[in-house]
Amino acid sequence: MELYLLLTTGLLALIPSASALYFHLGETEKKCFMEEIPDETMVVGKYKVEFLDVNSNQYVQVPPGMGMHVEVKDPDQKLIMGRTYGAEGKFTFTSHTPGEHTMCLSTNSSRWFGGSSLRIHLDVSIGEHTNDYKEIAEKDKLSELQLRVRQLLDQVDQITKEQNYQRVREERFRITSESTNQRVLWWSFIQAGVLLAIGFWQMRHLKSFFEAKKLV
Repeated sequence: MELYLLLTTGLLALIPSASALYFHLGETEKKCFMEEIPDETMVVGKYKVEFLDVNSNQYVQVPPGMGMHVEVKDPDQKLIMGRTYGAEGKFTFTSHTPGEHTMCLSTNSSRWFGGSSLRIHLDVSIGEHTNDYKEIAEKDKLSELQLRVRQLLDQVDQITKEQNYQRVREERFRITSESTNQRVLWWSFIQAGVLLAIGFWQMRHLKSFFEAKKLV
């Protein structure tokens, strides 16, 4: 059974800084998050799984062997990645098509804890938020000013991608609106044609009735 959680862009934008974000998951359950992502944008997800210990009634770290299956599909529902990780891990993918991407998480088995509830801590970073600028500065030996310029360039690049995606959305909306208007127009013509046909048939029928009764 799949349960889709539709999260707005604003909510997911807060995920990188919301370390306390989590959701509950049954062992036979799959939960999916949908996010609108521009093309050629990197997405990094980090998660940690805990299970409910019935003795202490607290969520504790799962024992070794627990697996979490992560599946990502593009707007055309084509599989971008599908891989099984451990109880704690990180998955990375790059979007190649702008639009709604679906990220699904589920356990790889239903036998681990006898149906116990699982709690998944999730941290998703999109675009420039995926960069570890501290590591970049150490690797490339950048000064504080150079690092800040690098951050600004990455932000500008991400804003450009977002603007391009908004243009794509506007074009799709325009095409949908024009198609809907055209269908409404044709439906109006069909309704008018049906009414004219019914009116013509009624006139012929009344004329035949009056002629049969020799009233005309």
